[in-house]
Amino acid sequence: MHATRPASGVGRRPQQKTDFKTLGRAIQYLGRYRWLVLLAYGSLFLATAAQLVVPQLVQNIIDTISRAYTANQVLLLPAAMQTQAAQQIGQTVAGLTAISSGATNDLILAMAGIVTFSVILGIFAFIQSFNAERISQNVAFDFRNELFSKIQRLSFSYHDRNQTGQLMIRATDDVEKVRLFIGQGLVLALQSVVLLLATLIVLWLTNRGLTLVILPILPIAFVVFFIFGAITQPLFVQVQIRISALNTVLQENLSGLKVVRAFAREPFEQQRFAATADDVMQQGLVVARVFSFLFPIIFLIANLGQAAVLYFGGRQIIDGTLTIGQWQKFSLYLAYVFFPMGQLGFIINLMSQANASAQRIFEILDTRNEVQDKPDALELREIRGDVKFENVEFRYFKGGEPVLSQVTFQAAPGQTIALLGATGSGKTTIINLIPRFYDVTGGRVLVDGHDVRDVTLASLRSNIGIVLQETTLFSGSIRDNIAFGKPEATLDQVIAAARAAAAHEFIESFPDGYDTPVGERGSTLSGGQKQRIAIARALLLNPRILILDDSTSSVDLATEYRIQQALDKLMLGRTSFVIAQRISTVVNADQILVLDRGHIVARGTHKELLESSEIYAEIYSSQLMSDAQVDVPELANASQTGQELSI
Repeated sequence: MHATRPASGVGRRPQQKTDFKTLGRAIQYLGRYRWLVLLAYGSLFLATAAQLVVPQLVQNIIDTISRAYTANQVLLLPAAMQTQAAQQIGQTVAGLTAISSGATNDLILAMAGIVTFSVILGIFAFIQSFNAERISQNVAFDFRNELFSKIQRLSFSYHDRNQTGQLMIRATDDVEKVRLFIGQGLVLALQSVVLLLATLIVLWLTNRGLTLVILPILPIAFVVFFIFGAITQPLFVQVQIRISALNTVLQENLSGLKVVRAFAREPFEQQRFAATADDVMQQGLVVARVFSFLFPIIFLIANLGQAAVLYFGGRQIIDGTLTIGQWQKFSLYLAYVFFPMGQLGFIINLMSQANASAQRIFEILDTRNEVQDKPDALELREIRGDVKFENVEFRYFKGGEPVLSQVTFQAAPGQTIALLGATGSGKTTIINLIPRFYDVTGGRVLVDGHDVRDVTLASLRSNIGIVLQETTLFSGSIRDNIAFGKPEATLDQVIAAARAAAAHEFIESFPDGYDTPVGERGSTLSGGQKQRIAIARALLLNPRILILDDSTSSVDLATEYRIQQALDKLMLGRTSFVIAQRISTVVNADQILVLDRGHIVARGTHKELLESSEIYAEIYSSQLMSDAQVDVPELANASQTGQELSI
């Protein structure tokens, strides 16, 4: 990725109308885990049912205590007065005696019921919570794998336009935001809806008058819910954009730490990081300000409802139409109404973040790959290695200046084609079009007579071995890196490839040999060592087409000579494309193409071009002559060590 690319990249996009359709699309991933969903949300319903039983048992306890207290007070009166007092409260002395004597058993039964339903509630709440978390982790696993797979397949032009840090944050932080909503927010939202509706039904059947008091408050709460959802969702989009920018700065600095220190730019980079971190903080404060306003409003609405119920419920108790037990039960159920309202802020928070992140995730998943297999793409089997360019034109960006114009040439099977030219002349672009890293914007690239756009990418690239100018190694052992394209290769095959690339001797000099860890991005190896391992990695595939992009630029002349001796043998029977800055790698080429500003300005063998091309003669004399004339004593010994690859 280019450090100078604007941060707008993948994160910036035009402001769009807030909706939650994208979040709904993410929720559809739950359909892949139907049994877990059934277990989790079935447990939620059972836990809610157990929760709804408890207030009724509390009413029974309070009413039992009230009746027993009243009965005992009457039974303490003189016998002559007991009958009259019992009649006044609609009871008989025998009935009051039964109430008093049975109160203890009634209390024990009610308490046992509360304990039982509390245990049931706890069991099913655990099952619901654990399985909801399992679902969310599985959905996050799916998202991360789909994102990784998509990013792996996206064309290089997409990566040219977007920053690595931006893509990383979507596969990590954005996925985590969606996971949290599915594992917590969605459960809370459903639980709140179920609890609210079930409680309202119970309240309506218990006391319609008091239920009508709180009903007008609910629409107000939901209006607040949707207003804040619409306000906060774009704010969370901006939070994620700023976090992505911060991640980009961090990633660039860690990967370029040596350059930063070499140029003593630590203060500048610290300032740049601080400015980006400040953007994240400021946007977080904007979100916090909104939610600081939201929660007091929600609690104000809930308290207004509570105050109204206290007033009208108190009037009913005074009028004798409501018992203390019924009032207590209503109060507990009322908490079930206002508790979901209190959770609205948390649910809005999770939902808004998840929706913003889901949009960013699906932006990548929905991106059309500019380079992909056709539905009827052919499988390339073993090829001869005939490569042909027909009037090829290429632009990296639509509407931009062409990088290649009317490029036409043919490489017969087994030929070596050398590409020469100044920086920006189009050499690397040509070799990028052969494995179809990019698609031509005009003309055709043919391999064995097949347009590369008509064959599958996997079969095309499996026949091509590539060593790029920028060497990339992966964490693991040296053996793992050489066998990267052929994991099933034996150690003997790996050693043979290493010998051919003049890498065997330095590998054997390490204490662990081929099991030596290479460190992150090959940090424990020199540039020349990394390049020779990259060459061995390509050669192990035994490809019919070999591409070497300035593959000996990081080695000394003695090592280059040894590599070239091996490559000369390995190129026999293979179609090879070589980009190099040293004359020793191109003088023996079957065809040399000299490029200038995207055009082939000269072609031929070394001798032919020296006589016919002023540009080639100038390149030879100014850039390459000195290397060709250097007398290196080690070359004589190096020539004895060229090994032929047998795979």
